[in-house]
Amino acid sequence: QVQLVESGGGLVQPGGSLRLSCAASGTIFRFNPMGWYRQAPGKERELVARITSAGYTNYGDSVKGRFTVSRDNAKNTVYLQMNSLKPEDTAVYYCNAESYGAPYWGQGTQVTVSS
Repeated sequence: QVQLVESGGGLVQPGGSLRLSCAASGTIFRFNPMGWYRQAPGKERELVARITSAGYTNYGDSVKGRFTVSRDNAKNTVYLQMNSLKPEDTAVYYCNAESYGAPYWGQGTQVTVSS
């Protein structure tokens, strides 16, 4: 059994910042990669950012230069620092972690960017 527990979502004004956290726990101790996806109403789920245990990262084009993904391997926790938020960043953000190719998902946290 694997649990991914997300925190840090909420309402923020355009140009503001938020930090998401996701802690993985359960019977699996190594996840690679870990990251974040998002899904806006009426749209498909898309990659936001992900990071390997060695620290290699990749980002969705729309967030490059504004978002930063990081992780604490010892805590099996992944973070997403989101700066310069835009209304189009509004979505449910899902934590994702893979173990030997098997994907695990968090239940999602809402991020709303609005004035």
